[in-house]
Amino acid sequence: MTSNTNKSRPMLSVRLDEQTEQQLSDILAHEKTDKSELIRRLIAERWLTLQAGKTLVERRGGHPQHLLQDAPADLSERQNRKAALSEYLKKRHP
Repeated sequence: MTSNTNKSRPMLSVRLDEQTEQQLSDILAHEKTDKSELIRRLIAERWLTLQAGKTLVERRGGHPQHLLQDAPADLSERQNRKAALSEYLKKRHP
């Protein structure tokens, strides 16, 4: 299988056994798409699946270094977080 959608990128070649090649042909016929598009879509779907196992913070690159520097130690409690956020917003938007 080859892909050459962008002339500046190298072509990708993949060796498939007979059964896998037949399965690919069946999927292509059913999906009515070409090999390159199918591979791109399958990779994107798989990548999203891997991302789903991560927390929102992990997907966004982790906590900012300065985020909790001056924060009170009891922010793990929801009620305290809500109060701290409310206070912050009142100061920011009087």
